[in-house]
Amino acid sequence: MTKQGTERVMSKADAVSMILFMLAGAAIAVVTVVAAVMRIVEVLPGRDVRVFAEFAGTVAQAPIGPDGEAAPVELDTGWVIAPELPAASVGAIVIQQIILAGAVITVVTCLLLVTNSILRGRMFSRTNTRLVTVAGFVAIVGYAAMPFFGNMGANGAFVRISDGTFDNVIMAVDLYPLILLAFLAALGSLTFTVGERIRRDTEGLV
Repeated sequence: MTKQGTERVMSKADAVSMILFMLAGAAIAVVTVVAAVMRIVEVLPGRDVRVFAEFAGTVAQAPIGPDGEAAPVELDTGWVIAPELPAASVGAIVIQQIILAGAVITVVTCLLLVTNSILRGRMFSRTNTRLVTVAGFVAIVGYAAMPFFGNMGANGAFVRISDGTFDNVIMAVDLYPLILLAFLAALGSLTFTVGERIRRDTEGLV
């Protein structure tokens, strides 16, 4: 028996698309790391720090009435400036940025390795299946952990701003995108697992 090729040969257009995808992924990783480092540098002094916060039914005044007259609006999210941040909040925001950079680098690296393998003519393999699974798992964990540490930083900011009297900040993770991300990650892992099994079963067939 002779082994029949089970991996379809790529066209030039496919190869160019894959290369552009790799370049875009590398660019995203670099931009994310630079932004994370800049945010850490901004936060470390612990003074006059912009902090993103989520609110729960907080009413504020905004100049949106006639001739700029103040009118009540309900805040959902917003940036606040804390004159001083406690060390725990600084640490939480730093951890948040490290998680962001680490998750993006891990996901992009895994996908770049998979793409490189595909360019070399091997799409479904045990290694690629593991890489896709790791990328999906890290993306889910990173997405869930980011707002958690961000909210910790926001709570510390409001403690300093309100002297501990404001307690209308919420800690939440948007479940719909998280569920969608988990579904896509599971689908990608399952697709590569099935593809790898089919490849193994068809190897050696004439």
